[in-house]
Amino acid sequence: MTIPTTMRAMVTMGHGGPEMTEFHQNWPVPAPTPGQVLVKVGACGLNNTDVNTRSGWYSKTVSDATTGDAYDEVGADDPSWGGAPVTFPRIQGADVCGEIVAVGQGVDASRIGERIITDNWLRDPDDILNKDKTGYFGSELDGGFAEYTVLPSRNALAVKSDLSDADLATFSCSYSTAEGMLTRAKVVASDTVLVPGASGGVGGAVVQLAKHRGARVIALASEAKHDDVRALGADIVLPRTPANLKAELADETITVVADVVGGDDWPAWIDVLARGGRYTCSGAIAGPMVGLDLRTMYLRDLTFTGSTVIDLEVMPNLIRYIEDGVVKPVLAASYPLAELHAAQEAFVSKTHTGNIVVCP
Repeated sequence: MTIPTTMRAMVTMGHGGPEMTEFHQNWPVPAPTPGQVLVKVGACGLNNTDVNTRSGWYSKTVSDATTGDAYDEVGADDPSWGGAPVTFPRIQGADVCGEIVAVGQGVDASRIGERIITDNWLRDPDDILNKDKTGYFGSELDGGFAEYTVLPSRNALAVKSDLSDADLATFSCSYSTAEGMLTRAKVVASDTVLVPGASGGVGGAVVQLAKHRGARVIALASEAKHDDVRALGADIVLPRTPANLKAELADETITVVADVVGGDDWPAWIDVLARGGRYTCSGAIAGPMVGLDLRTMYLRDLTFTGSTVIDLEVMPNLIRYIEDGVVKPVLAASYPLAELHAAQEAFVSKTHTGNIVVCP
């Protein structure tokens, strides 16, 4: 195919509100460098990381919930998720489904034509297990809110599926985050997992993937979304904020809490964990500042794990789950690329179940 020299792209120019992401119709098409592939983007999913990086939410000066709006206290030197300032302009968007259309030096040309989704963790090839030497696609490297993108060949994972590009674009970030949390917490069939925010992209993926491991799943979600969450396989679905969670779970033994929500309700989730239980966290959309009674943690022998950089086996496992039909996409809506602002507004409102994508 003939590859154009310019493309349409949504480009984030700095920290701030949605207006900081601009639509460009003649942005240069990137060329793959040695070890990279050029991908024609079919669809790209939205995630909290996009909003948090653009707004500056990762700054330690911010203690509010994720809103997508600008924060007055964020400066040019405030960090991204990885602790270092992000550089602008930046094309965000991590969850790409697309087709390899060109390869850089050292990449087998037979990869051209492959349909791929992205492994978003950019690792040092000479020190692949070092978490301090990682970046994220769409953060430290331009991502998929564009017609074309480049990334290392090892991060473009071939996938064989009859699902649409929009469906496949719902998996990379949300489902790898969920699988990473469950892997870090060592969830097995004997566990009962409590999932706050179960109607979101990550929460819904946790429900599906925990059930795949044979675990019992108790989900928290707004009541309008209960049928959607049950359809994902949850054994019990409770209101997002039960008046008395401990009473609701009196007959359950909660061994794991898998959380991306945080906020004011956090202490109640910790309080229902059984002795020896595990709490795993990969987000704080309702707010990062929480209250912990240390006596609860040490007297009940609880284990807390953070989960950001996923283990190496997570993405190969996810590809297998997709190809085997173990997990299913939950596509809430698809927007044209040029309507990214509207898509992110819908994403932040959290009135949907599942994931939202944009298509060039």
